[in-house]
Amino acid sequence: MSKRIAMASIGTQGDVQPYIALAVALQEKGYDVVLGAPDDFQEMARSYNIEFHSLGASIQEFLTQTRFENAMSQNMLVNAPALLRDGQRIVDVAARGSWEMAQGADAIVLNMNTSFGIDIAEALRIPAIMAALQPLNSTSEFPFCAYYGPSFGKAFNKLSYTAMGVSQIYYNLPRNRLRRELMGLKTRRIGGLFRDNDGNRLPTLYAYSEHVSPRPRDWPHTSHVTGYWQLRDNTGWVPSERFRNFLAAGDKPIYVGFGSMPFGAPRNTEILKQAVARWGGRVVVARGWGGIDSDNLPPNIFAIRRAPHDKLFPYVKAVVHHGGAGTTAAGLIAGRPTFIVPQTVDQPYWGRRVYELGCGPKPVRHRKLTTDSLAEALHLLDSTRAYAANATALAEKLNAEDGTARAIEVIEEVLAAAPVHRPRPRRLGAPQAAAREA
Repeated sequence: MSKRIAMASIGTQGDVQPYIALAVALQEKGYDVVLGAPDDFQEMARSYNIEFHSLGASIQEFLTQTRFENAMSQNMLVNAPALLRDGQRIVDVAARGSWEMAQGADAIVLNMNTSFGIDIAEALRIPAIMAALQPLNSTSEFPFCAYYGPSFGKAFNKLSYTAMGVSQIYYNLPRNRLRRELMGLKTRRIGGLFRDNDGNRLPTLYAYSEHVSPRPRDWPHTSHVTGYWQLRDNTGWVPSERFRNFLAAGDKPIYVGFGSMPFGAPRNTEILKQAVARWGGRVVVARGWGGIDSDNLPPNIFAIRRAPHDKLFPYVKAVVHHGGAGTTAAGLIAGRPTFIVPQTVDQPYWGRRVYELGCGPKPVRHRKLTTDSLAEALHLLDSTRAYAANATALAEKLNAEDGTARAIEVIEEVLAAAPVHRPRPRRLGAPQAAAREA
């Protein structure tokens, strides 16, 4: 009988799509796979014949609510308490869904947003494998990925990772209650993402390339940088007639998109229109979940509702985006010079890496972006030959890797080394009772 792998991830498309890629690769190797994610991604997972388990309602609805935009663009302190409560409910629902999903699994693969899976693995006596799309183990070689600013040396770099410990408290808050109510476990003794309750280091898969972010020399041996987990597009997307006509009407455009972060649309759109007018070139802009108001755009800006990056990026000469791990990977894999406008989380880190690799201009934070800075970046992307040459050379290296194959090698090593336990009896009825209490 084939081994069954449960996978859990909550967040936007960049947080879920790599897990679908890994699930596809695992199935091709003969594994039985179930993916738990928000309802936004049910159709996408099933289009790849991946068994899907809901971990809660639409994340898009959470991100597009008024108080989320107010928190990101106006006052975080005023809006944070309500957002924290909403976020805790999302985590609670996802944990209960993951508990149901993981029954009968031989291992569970998690991301930082589903760290409760470490407790589920303990209760079911199966291995937990952490996966991340950005470097999270502490190191003295560079600061924590969410930090935006200069490094002040090795000691500062190491100290900066305490911020991750503080942020992890947010995800840990419901865990002890869930351990008691749902899993019949005692209070967790040890916190953090990378250790189990006995303090043992968890195997961790980093789904990016060492050519983009070299593995730190002071990382533990349990941390593996695998290469990007690339998902082959199965939508059959081709440019529409309108888009083909736009492409044929002038020079190759530059892509601009702000990913799944929906806030700031009026400001983003006004800056974009003025910057493109000042630069004088052509742009294709992605609507995504928001971030751009696609009404009343000038003829040299073409708005596209949705397109897979691996199919769209060959039609553009450079890319401008928020710096999410997935979009950054897609641009670099396509060999496109890149300008990153980071907003939050790991985006500052990827912006810095693209710049340091010589593949694009220095990043500018989203809230500091101006018409002048965007116009200058568009001009540099269009005219700097070194950016194009460096991006092309990097793409050759990235496309020679097979990140999912390396990840599966590690998973197989973990499964082979796992002790054979008789599964702990499930607490029947606990999930339903706990859900009613919540």
